[in-house]
Amino acid sequence: MDGRESVADKPRSGRPCTSKMDENVTKVRALMRYDQCLTVRMIGNKLNLNHQTIQDILTEELGMRKICAKIVPKNLTNKQKENQRNVCLDLLECIKNDENFFKHVITGNESWIFEYDPKTKRQSLEWHTSNSPHPKKARISKLKIKSMVICFFNSQSVVHKEFVQQGQTVNKQCYHEVLE
Repeated sequence: MDGRESVADKPRSGRPCTSKMDENVTKVRALMRYDQCLTVRMIGNKLNLNHQTIQDILTEELGMRKICAKIVPKNLTNKQKENQRNVCLDLLECIKNDENFFKHVITGNESWIFEYDPKTKRQSLEWHTSNSPHPKKARISKLKIKSMVICFFNSQSVVHKEFVQQGQTVNKQCYHEVLE
């Protein structure tokens, strides 16, 4: 259009862009060292710069990107990590000495379960004469009753199961009573 054949920018009048100056990059870097959870909007408000400029500084100048934290069950101390390592080494030693070691290991867990009507249609078969009415069986459905069960099992099968009484708290004392 104007007979131009070059795609390069023509010199323009006006002030050059100063928002990505080294001074602003240094300020953003300092803020990020202080708190990496700051949002682009929060940094922009603190430094009085627009959001796109902050985004450009973070991604292009500082090479940063947003990463979500990985959720872990809990952070372990060095002592706890060392203890876990020692327990694992002891287990490995037990396995080397006895190939059937895991057949003797019993573990346990507790879980909430819904109670079901136990009879299936097949289980409800009854003998009747041709004149007697046929029994009726409703579809199996969950009852409103929810119970806690503690279950102990080994590598082969369930060793022991016990329903917890309504209102009882499952804690160390409860497990101690079940194990006795």
